Amino acid sequence: MATKQVVTDAIIKQGMLPLYYNADETVSVEILRAIYKAGIKAVEYTNRGDAALKNFKKLVEIRDAEMPGLLLGVGTIKNLDSAEDYVKAGADFMVSPGLVPEVTAYALNKDIFYAPGCMTPSEIIAAENAGIGFIKLFPGNMLGPDFLSSIKEIFPKLLFMPTGGVDTTKENIEGWFKAGVCAVGMGSKLISKKLMEQKDYATIEKMTTEVLALIASIKK
Repeated sequence: MATKQVVTDAIIKQGMLPLYYNADETVSVEILRAIYKAGIKAVEYTNRGDAALKNFKKLVEIRDAEMPGLLLGVGTIKNLDSAEDYVKAGADFMVSPGLVPEVTAYALNKDIFYAPGCMTPSEIIAAENAGIGFIKLFPGNMLGPDFLSSIKEIFPKLLFMPTGGVDTTKENIEGWFKAGVCAVGMGSKLISKKLMEQKDYATIEKMTTEVLALIASIKK
């Protein structure tokens, strides 16, 4: 189990957090291999289907066997039971679409990285007051970089990562970094349904490599 700081540092260094889910165990594993080859060191597997936990356990097994240094987290955590199940299964960190108080308390108690989704200043204040230091702005495409620019000064100690509709274009990613994010969450725009259906792991790897390079150049 990685500490909160180790996960925070890895996501900031990477500048992005890829996230995906696929009901097929083999597809899930091959995507993980592809993005790891591209240079990914932290990834979120979303808890979005009946096979999610079983697949996640397989991913942990494969990671332990062939992917040194990869942090494997779980997304779409909406209650404490899920959080405990995934931590038991080997999750290094947790992400939610909203702020879940009991998951917040559990994560802080165990020094587990937890990024809750927030959409309003009130939610961000609630997360900060609960002891959270890393906020997932969700849904990112609804809020936009201007939203973060407007509120960033109120929260000087918090780290922000938009997720949801973040595009792979230089313009979109640059807009977010200029607004003050530490990373961007990248789901369907990077690991698209179409690429998963086609089992086009080479393109997933290539796109991930390109986005990592793009982010590195923007951060300079």
